[in-house]
This record gives sequence, structure tokens and C-alpha cells, in this order.
Amino acid sequence: MEVLLAIAPDPELDPEAAERVIRRLRSEISDLDVESLHAGSHAPAPDTAKGADAVTTGAIVVALSATGGVFTALIETVRDHLARSSARHRVSLTIDGDTLELERASATERRELIDAYIRRHAGS
Repeated sequence: MEVLLAIAPDPELDPEAAERVIRRLRSEISDLDVESLHAGSHAPAPDTAKGADAVTTGAIVVALSATGGVFTALIETVRDHLARSSARHRVSLTIDGDTLELERASATERRELIDAYIRRHAGS
């Protein structure tokens, strides 16, 4: 299974800080039992980004191994990454055209969204 992660750091961050956010999440994901992890192309900044040199969105393609629980561990890693920051980062995960976007939802709302997404894709 391949998962495309698109990371949109808080638009208030300068480009260097935004790159650190992307590298930090990539590092956390690389610690999981994934088959491969590589950078995708950068996409344009979201419409809500401010300024002419708005931060670009980082993309990471993650190929998950067949080891049980890796998909759930990936989702939990992203959730924890977002929860540790007070900034307004946004991460979207896409599998076979089904996208889950995580940002400023409450912890309860985020948990419900994640649980539903995991149920849809855990058997893939």
C-alpha cells in the first residue's frame, strides 16, 4: 500500500522553519517499519498561505510493509506530530483517491476521523 502525505506547514512560518517541520515528520515516519519513503514533488502553497513567497507543501510517498499495524502506526505518528505543535500545520493522507485531511480539529474530532479512515483502509 502506498500513502501520499502532503504536509502544509503553518503559513505564518518562514520557509526554513517550514522545511524543518517537513524533515521532522519525515524522520519520524522513517523510524516506522515502512518499505520505502521518498519525497514527492512540492505542490503550490494552499490558497490560505500569505505572501508572495508562500511556503510550499511537502509531499512524502510512503510504501507500507505487510507487517501488521504499520498503517495504524503511520496514522498515529502523523496525529502525534500535529498534536505536539501549537502551529497550524495541515497534513493530508491519500490512499487510492481517498484523502484524510488533518489540521485544527479537536482531539475528539481528529480521533473519530482517524478511526473511520483506518477502518476503511486497514485491510488494504
